Amino acid sequence: MPREIITVQCGQCGNQIGWRFWDLVLREHAAHNKGGVFDEAFSSFFRNVDTRFSQPADCPLGSPVSSLRARAVLVDTEEGVVGQLYRGPLAELFDPAQCLTDVSGAGNNWAHGHEVYGPSHREAFLEKVRRAAQHCDSLQCFSLLHSLGGGTGSGLGTYLLSALEDEYPNKYRFATSAFPAADDDVITSPYNAVLAAAELVEHADAVFPVDNGALIDLVNRAEKPAPSEQSRASSQRTPPVTDNSATSTPCLASARPAAVPRQRAFDSMNNLVAHMLSNLTASNRFDGALNVDLSDLTSSLVPFPRLHFLLPALAPLYSLQDLKYRSARLDGLFSDAFAAHSQLTRSDPKHSTMLATGLLLRGDLMMSDVQRNLARLRPQLRLPYWNPDGVKVGICATPPVGLPHAVLALSNNCCMARVLEVHLERFDRLYRRKAHVHHFSQYVEASALTRARETLMEVHDQYARYETSQPSPEAQELLDRLVPTNMPT
Repeated sequence: MPREIITVQCGQCGNQIGWRFWDLVLREHAAHNKGGVFDEAFSSFFRNVDTRFSQPADCPLGSPVSSLRARAVLVDTEEGVVGQLYRGPLAELFDPAQCLTDVSGAGNNWAHGHEVYGPSHREAFLEKVRRAAQHCDSLQCFSLLHSLGGGTGSGLGTYLLSALEDEYPNKYRFATSAFPAADDDVITSPYNAVLAAAELVEHADAVFPVDNGALIDLVNRAEKPAPSEQSRASSQRTPPVTDNSATSTPCLASARPAAVPRQRAFDSMNNLVAHMLSNLTASNRFDGALNVDLSDLTSSLVPFPRLHFLLPALAPLYSLQDLKYRSARLDGLFSDAFAAHSQLTRSDPKHSTMLATGLLLRGDLMMSDVQRNLARLRPQLRLPYWNPDGVKVGICATPPVGLPHAVLALSNNCCMARVLEVHLERFDRLYRRKAHVHHFSQYVEASALTRARETLMEVHDQYARYETSQPSPEAQELLDRLVPTNMPT
């Protein structure tokens, strides 16, 4: 069956998140693969190469781990962040031949990244992807890591996604996309976000949105001392992360905390996204009888092709630089996974209609635990009449490092309409005055902005329509006959 996944890290944000993700999954495999054997699950994200030759050769499955190479392509229009990767402790993980950089940057302009850097680097990028694909026995999908607020991740990233669709139309394309916060320092970020999100509607099979503002909230909540620790920590507590920003931000968000060490604050935000990706891919990286393949997500959680935004939530929230996580009861993790305070976007899924929901669980769980909690939570979830059992469950028996259990919830929820509405409102505030449009009209027609807005508005309206949809009298009568109201749950 298909198994390998090629990760495309695009832009400053994508490479910073990727850095944390690869570090985390290596720690997980080191903790759980005591024998150091390179097996089929391990190979989904890594190659195992023998570096004694001038052209490193792949070692067969079942051999001891020799030297690992990430199945990744690193892309940026500047050299700074990628250069840091190659000077860091994970340098040997990335093949320099799989790196594509430029020097001048995209100027925080989607149009510059999409219309200039995209065509000029298309063939070089696809050649690196072909080289990575040649080392795959059965390529499953591509995973894009990027942000929507700047120019490279939004413009070049979405261009490369469409190039992958042209070159590999039968392979799934997933995107982990960081939406800008409300007071992002990039003045044109509302344009960039709408233009890029419209491309994701057309060219991605599933999108996992994360929001910088929500990540800031989660960082503050995760680092808040427990009640018993309040008095001890009060004398040395650091102020919370805020949405204040600066253009020189080196990590995930374009916002900078006012009084917190920058590297720690943004590493914390990147760690949350990395843990989400770790839980998302755990079933691919570890064997298990109840694993859920990534390809299953699109068939189970995307009932309509353009409504493929899967809102992620983590439980428990991970503390950020150590393993001193607070313990949580298993039942509490299920409840937290649907709570507003666990969402990686500013959304509240329990108060909107869920078109479909996925629960990816990690740790030693019994199916009875899952069934008990689903029965308890189901009355609180608003599922559509045409999909009353729209909850997909997967269990990976291998827990995260330092935790007995973890839950990742992926909700294809109509509250995505409000998420899109927020970005459309920011877009409109600029576009009504035609502010900064000239920066984009150098590379694209002004109508590109209105077309992108129309695309997102159509998706918004579709989500809003399903939020309030009710069965016709004939359909309700048929449902009553097929599913009696007194039927036991």
